[in-house]
Amino acid sequence: MTSATTVWRDSGGRVLGGWGPLLCVLVGALVAVILPRVGVRVRVQDDCREWGGSTGLTVPFTAVDLLPYKAKPSPETEAEARAALQQAVEMRKQGKRDKAHRLLVHALNMNPDYVDALTELGTLLEEDQDVVQADHLYTKALALAPCDRRALVSRDRTLPLVDEIDRRHFGVIDGKVRQLASIPTGNSALRRVMEETYYHHVYHTVAIEGNTLTLSEIRHIIETRYAVPGKSLREQSEAIGVDAAMKYINATLLSRAGAIAVADILEIHRRVLGFADPVEGGRLRTGQVFVGRHIPPHPRDLRRHMEELALWLNSEEALQLHPVEYAALAHYKLVYVHPFVDGNGRTSRLLMNLALMQARYPPITVRTEQRAEYYGALDTANEGDVRPFIRFIAKCTEITLDTLLIATREHPVGLPGTMGGAGAHQDQACPDRHQTIPVHN
Repeated sequence: MTSATTVWRDSGGRVLGGWGPLLCVLVGALVAVILPRVGVRVRVQDDCREWGGSTGLTVPFTAVDLLPYKAKPSPETEAEARAALQQAVEMRKQGKRDKAHRLLVHALNMNPDYVDALTELGTLLEEDQDVVQADHLYTKALALAPCDRRALVSRDRTLPLVDEIDRRHFGVIDGKVRQLASIPTGNSALRRVMEETYYHHVYHTVAIEGNTLTLSEIRHIIETRYAVPGKSLREQSEAIGVDAAMKYINATLLSRAGAIAVADILEIHRRVLGFADPVEGGRLRTGQVFVGRHIPPHPRDLRRHMEELALWLNSEEALQLHPVEYAALAHYKLVYVHPFVDGNGRTSRLLMNLALMQARYPPITVRTEQRAEYYGALDTANEGDVRPFIRFIAKCTEITLDTLLIATREHPVGLPGTMGGAGAHQDQACPDRHQTIPVHN
């Protein structure tokens, strides 16, 4: 409304003539009618119990924070979804579970936000012992209808079971971390695989965002700082930026005692983007960005959100979490705020690895083959359930640990082609070049 009035005033009435004020009023009225129909991501407080999945970060209710319009299913589509649900319930009573499952999937294809179908499918999966996926469906149903009685009761039943499953997985990871810590620092096989995985880490963290450089080209650029003919200078600058940020983390942040500050995150980003876009490197964005259906906070709120993130990173509550859970949430919270014009994913993954290394875990690599799963888990977190993303990071952590442990066996097989990587030892492998991925004993 304000911008429309400004345009009319600046034109001296020449653009719209005498119809300008009337048109502004009509536009304002139209906006008032349309806005309530557009979904807004806000935190709702009511009498229902609080359920998990909140990021602890809120998006203010402003015009630029409106989510893109999500079309509602047509009446015909909703009717088909209801009919499929009814048939599924009947099939389940008759013991025809496969057919019931297919009907429920069809109902959710027709209407992904159909709470009753989500809960019914969750019940079916729970009976089939897939308690983790069942719990996720109950959580999604509660994100849409926080007071749904059946979903609340069902989630109360599955939540402790899922928590126990997650704790057991963390225990397996902790055991592998202890095995890795028991390996002598001078183990030559471990040093070699860590040097090799350094390049893999740089390669995958830029490739997952569309960079076309090959692994051998990445190695050449990092080792020689010479450009690769025929390849984009921006892509090559992205690889150098990640390398520089990793060196900064290892040389400065890991050796320094104290809390993680907003300035540290900005310094990481300044190096990530400094070679490709030195103007925006280390600088909070000044414009609104859109990430799929997620609308990050408005630029004027970024400083506050970043300070909230720093407070959380150093809070007693956060530091008492399991290191993998803490690192995954640090990644998600930063990418949720999306504070930069570019380089948010790379910076978030580096922050995650900083958190892991501070806890004496090896850093992890999200591989390009995992791209769909990675972004799908982030989308699920934006919908209200961050636990699938934490489990994804836990899986990546275990893959990295397995890679390092395999390399130290009697007959090392090198870096598996299907497994994630870590990085180079700070002092042992290549002290002048690979200074980001130490293994603490």
